[in-house]
Amino acid sequence: MAGFAPDEEIELYEEIKFEPGVMCERLDKRTTFRFSQIEDGDIICFQKLPPIDREEQWRHPDVPSFLEYVKNRQVVHFRPLERPKEEDFCLELSKLHTYDDVVEKVAQRLGLDDPSKIRLTAHNCYSQQPKPSPIKYRSVDNLLEMLVHYNQISDILYYEVLDIPLPELQCLKTLKVAFHHATKDEAIIHNIRLPKQSTVGDVLNELKTKVELSHPDAELRLLEVFYHKIYKIFPLGEKIENINDQYWTLRAEEIPEEEKNLGPHDRLIHVYHFTKETAQNQMQVHNFGEPFFLVIHEGETLVEIKARVQKKLQVPDEEFSKWKFAFLSLGRPEYLQDSDLVSSRFQRRDVYGAWEQYLGLEHSDTTPKRAYTANQNRHTFERPVKIYN
Repeated sequence: MAGFAPDEEIELYEEIKFEPGVMCERLDKRTTFRFSQIEDGDIICFQKLPPIDREEQWRHPDVPSFLEYVKNRQVVHFRPLERPKEEDFCLELSKLHTYDDVVEKVAQRLGLDDPSKIRLTAHNCYSQQPKPSPIKYRSVDNLLEMLVHYNQISDILYYEVLDIPLPELQCLKTLKVAFHHATKDEAIIHNIRLPKQSTVGDVLNELKTKVELSHPDAELRLLEVFYHKIYKIFPLGEKIENINDQYWTLRAEEIPEEEKNLGPHDRLIHVYHFTKETAQNQMQVHNFGEPFFLVIHEGETLVEIKARVQKKLQVPDEEFSKWKFAFLSLGRPEYLQDSDLVSSRFQRRDVYGAWEQYLGLEHSDTTPKRAYTANQNRHTFERPVKIYN
């Protein structure tokens, strides 16, 4: 039946079950079916007797190991994380492969000597995108854990080739920081990598070695920006381990000299660009562009502040004449006249509560819609963006 020679030595196995786990036991050829409890419908598997001295040469030398292979084999489609829609290569793996097994196979396929420089990211079956966080070094027991997403099993993994081993990288914190030069239009994104116990001050000191400053003694600050509003100025002593750059934009900038010596009646206020839309008979304010701080002085009128804003933003006269200025509190604009004393509207001395009140610049959003390369979930970025690693 099998085409073997009549004197071929064979081994017999009973396949007891295949699910949820393979159970396959060797049968003693010297016993009867009754003694072995073999009945109608039972499955008997047979194979040639493998040579003892050559058994290690075979990946699956016997029936039980072959059935385990059939049950757990999994073709995985690997994609580069920076190009998540492009399939790069496929590997036939086992769902029981350990973390080390998987990265070793990937490294071999890529011709990489050190598998620890491979970092994998799982696939989100619902969004059809990479999960936000990569798989940590040896944090899963096997390939199946990498592929399971809720009740679904994916066949996609994303990979990166790191410049240092992943265990070393996990002891570090990498932050994407957009540096805004005091006078240049271009925003430059830097990846700052430091030990997790480092502080914001350490980040800014590292950034100073990578950027061009307006003068050697310039001081920097780090801001948290979201939906075109400034929500936080990070204290220099704050630890970076828990700072999230996945959802917030981290912006570094020079501190203007006028902000360093605020008088007792000066105010540091938030200034945001906005447009208005009417939906279902309700007015809605939408912010856009780059928010910034501005020092206002007691007794200063709007016309004086407008001159400083125009100079800061370098807006041509014809365009600037169309802009409207408003005091916004809880999303409601109160339009200002040139003779209004702006400081009377801002009685808070701290710069937090940005969502509560700010000076709004109403004008059309004519800037090109740019994808914020550091994070695909971010919105328009007015300045051109350059990325340095």
